[in-house]
Amino acid sequence: MKKLFTIMLVACGLWAEAQIQTPQASPAATVSTVVGLTDVKVTYSRPRMKGRKIFGEGADALVQYGKIWRTGANNGTRISFSEDVKVEGKDVPKGEYLIFSWPGATEWTISLYKDLELGGNTADYDASKEVANFKVKSEKWVEKTEAFTVEIADIASNSASAKVQLLWENTSVKFTVAVDFDSKVMKAIESATASSGGTYYAAASYYFDNGKDLKKALEWVTIAANQNTSAFWIWLLKARIQKALGDKKGAIESATASRAAAEKASNADYVKMNDDLIKSLK
Repeated sequence: MKKLFTIMLVACGLWAEAQIQTPQASPAATVSTVVGLTDVKVTYSRPRMKGRKIFGEGADALVQYGKIWRTGANNGTRISFSEDVKVEGKDVPKGEYLIFSWPGATEWTISLYKDLELGGNTADYDASKEVANFKVKSEKWVEKTEAFTVEIADIASNSASAKVQLLWENTSVKFTVAVDFDSKVMKAIESATASSGGTYYAAASYYFDNGKDLKKALEWVTIAANQNTSAFWIWLLKARIQKALGDKKGAIESATASRAAAEKASNADYVKMNDDLIKSLK
C-alpha cells in the first residue's frame, strides 16, 4: 500500500510538470506611444474572425449594430493616459479606463469607463461611471483585418494629438486624443532660463518652432551663441530667427558664422543649409 501511495505521488508530480501551454484564442496585446509629453497605452485582447461575420444586424453578426460591445475580448480593452487629455474634445483626467462601444453601420458610440472591475461584463454597465461618451464615424477598411487590432496613429506634426484606431474585418474607427504640453514647457523654460544658461538654445528653438515671441527667442539664442561660438547649429537657429524678424543683414552674418563653423567641423549638411539660407536672403 505504501509503495502504491509513493507511485501515485510521483505520477501526480509528473502530471503537474507536464502541463502544456496552448495559444490563447484571443491573445493579449499592448500598443503605446508618447503624444507630446503624455504616455498613451492600450491593453487589449485580439479575437479573430475565423470565418464569422463580425459587424452587422441580426443574429448572424458576432457584434450587432446598436448593442454594447466590450471592444475586444476577455476582460475588455483598457486605455491609459499619464496626463490629463481631451478625447474627441471631452476632458479626460489622467488614469486608466475601459473602452466600450456601440457599433453602427456608419457611426459608432464610444465611451471611456472608470470602473475597471467591470471588465468585459457589459450586462452591468452603469452610464453614471462614464468619463466620456462620444460618436465617431466608421470607415470601410480596404484590407480585411483577421484579428481585432488597436493602433495609435496619425500623430500630429506638432505632437499635440493622435488618433486611436480600432480595426476589425473591413471596419476602421478612429477617435482623437489631444494633449496639452505647451503650458508645461513654457513653465519649464521660464524656470530653467532663470537659473541655467544651458537651456537657452532649447528655449529659443521651442519659441521659434511654435511661433511664439521671436524677440525673446533671439535674446535667448544670442546668449547661447555667445556661450559657444563654434556651435554652428545655434548660429543657424539665430540666423533663422533673424530672418523671420526681417533682419536680413543680421541673418546673413549669423548664417556666415554658422557656415564657417560647420565647414571647420566637416558637417556638409549644415554647410548646405547655411548656403541655402544665405541664398534666400539675397
